[in-house]
Formats: sequence, structure tokens, C-alpha cells
Amino acid sequence: MPPHGHSCEGDNNHHESPETGLEYSLYAKIDRENLECLNEVVDGSGKTIFKPWEERLNFNVYVESDADEELLFNIPFTGNVKLKGIIVIGDDSDSHPSKMRLFKNRPHMTFDDVASSPDQEFDLHVDSTGSLEYSTKIVTFSSVYHLTMHFPTNFGGSSTRIYYIGLRGDFTEGHRHGVTICAYEARANISDHKNPLDENVSYQIQ
Repeated sequence: MPPHGHSCEGDNNHHESPETGLEYSLYAKIDRENLECLNEVVDGSGKTIFKPWEERLNFNVYVESDADEELLFNIPFTGNVKLKGIIVIGDDSDSHPSKMRLFKNRPHMTFDDVASSPDQEFDLHVDSTGSLEYSTKIVTFSSVYHLTMHFPTNFGGSSTRIYYIGLRGDFTEGHRHGVTICAYEARANISDHKNPLDENVSYQIQ
């Protein structure tokens, strides 16, 4: 069910241009296979709300909380991210999340873990059009390989529903394989020391 009283007016508050879509393209840098959403009604639905900017108002795709109003996302990236801004589109009702808590580089957090202090916290406003952006502390979120998003409460509903989460920022490819390559190249490679006569023989066999 789409948000009540939905209109496209709010979109005008955001600069509608190809650049806007590019700015919110970090969804493509998420390791979706390992993304976790805790307390979702439908398994795997949490992954679906990280989608292209032009699909943000597709209200047929959403995640809804199960046992209570809490939702928790563990979001690994395929490299390092400088996170600059976040958009949260929810229902125009009391099921819209009212608070968002962010934790940096703490993989596989649970509801027990989020009792600790977050790296940043926001009081959210009802936004069913994607017209509001929450700016992060860039110094804090300048090198993020894993982001945890905790939505502890909503505006009074029995469950929380989210249609879209947009992440804006810069992406840098990870360099985790550099050491492996160096170690490999440090070993003697027998093929580099082939006897030319051996190669001649192999050609003759072929």
C-alpha cells in the first residue's frame, strides 16, 4: 500500500537531474549477498529497499518489521565508502521510522549490540517522497567498509515500514589483494627460468 496522501511535489525539493541518481548510487557498492536485515517479516526484503534512485517511489517493494517496530541493517560494502548523506522513505503514517542510529565498521551487530552508543543518531521526519536528506559527519564516516543502521522506533505504529534507503557519498575500491599479489610475486616462478630447449621440445610435440 503506497503512502497516504502521496504526491510528487516533494521531489522538487531535490535537484532532479542525472547527477542526483549518480550521487545516490552507493547501493550498487553494497555486498548484497551478505547484507543482513534483522526482524524483517519477509526474509530478504531488507535488501530490496537499497535500489536505484529512479525506483525510490516504487511502493510495491518494501521491508516491514516483524515482532516489534525495530529494524536493524548490517550493510557491508565492496570497498571503502565516504558516506555523506542518507535518505529514508517510509509510509506517510505512524509506521514511518522516527529515529535512525548509525554504527561504523562493526559487522554482524545484533539488537543486543546496539545498546552501545552509535557513531551518529538522527531524529527522523515523515518523508514519503525522498525530499529530506540527513547529513552524516564526514570525518567520522570517511572510511566505511561496513555500515549498521538501527531504526529503534516509529511514530506509534505496531510495525515499521521502509520503502527506500538512499546512500550518498564516494566509493574507493578496496586494496585487500595487494599483499597477496606481492607475496605471490616474491616466490620464484619456475616458468620464468624455463630452459629454451624445453620450449622447443614442447613445440615439436604439439
